[in-house]
Amino acid sequence: MDLGLSGKVALVTGASAGLGYASARALAAEGATVMICSRDYQRITNAALTIGRDTGVKPLPLESDLTDVAGIELLIRKAVDEFNTIDILVSNAGGPPGGPFSAITAEQWDQAYNLTFKSTLHLCREVLPIMEKQKSGSIVVITSIASKQPIPGLVTSNALRAGLNGLIKSIANEYGPMGIRANTIAPGYTRTERLDELADEISAREGRSKDEIFDGWTANTPLRRLGEPEEIGEAVAFLASDRAAYITGQHLAVDGGTITGTMG
Repeated sequence: MDLGLSGKVALVTGASAGLGYASARALAAEGATVMICSRDYQRITNAALTIGRDTGVKPLPLESDLTDVAGIELLIRKAVDEFNTIDILVSNAGGPPGGPFSAITAEQWDQAYNLTFKSTLHLCREVLPIMEKQKSGSIVVITSIASKQPIPGLVTSNALRAGLNGLIKSIANEYGPMGIRANTIAPGYTRTERLDELADEISAREGRSKDEIFDGWTANTPLRRLGEPEEIGEAVAFLASDRAAYITGQHLAVDGGTITGTMG
């Protein structure tokens, strides 16, 4: 299926590895012009080279700290200076600090808010006027199943990612008449560096082995396996594309069935 992404300009944040990288790769493979960013310029440059080698479309690597509002403003200016527009925003950031409510400090709450919620908020504030001017655009925010089903020991993610669902639904409602779509994707347990880090945190806190933790995640997934980053990336590319032109304001779980509630 041709997703109709050829000629579209996409910005993918947090794309040096994991779900952001997989999303950028999927967009590039469909012919989109892609910009990718990370705080680590060497890592994002290496990611661009690898994506270019694999897809034939080398993304433009950009360095940016998503917790800094001025940095986000500069990132968007660089993107527009380079390609004149942004048709697609894929907002992705690393996971916030883990732990139960009783263990999270005020400083960690601030850190989590800046990384998980505030970054997407200000990315949207910067790109929406661009999309409004051209009367088209697609925003896809990568969240987590924690946005729909709280996960024990991940209180910051549970709270802030649910807030992102509300933010993106509001943007979808307000900007839909202008031809702009906005959706979130909620990945389940997916094989990324972040999942490995989370297993380390749980192991240290609870005294269980990492194998036991991974086995538990697999057992609690109806498909009885973990997700692969490419599966999330392909879902992102679809939601961003013209093939999803009548989909907006939705929260799509790509989780192997892990969320236990009914659909909707």
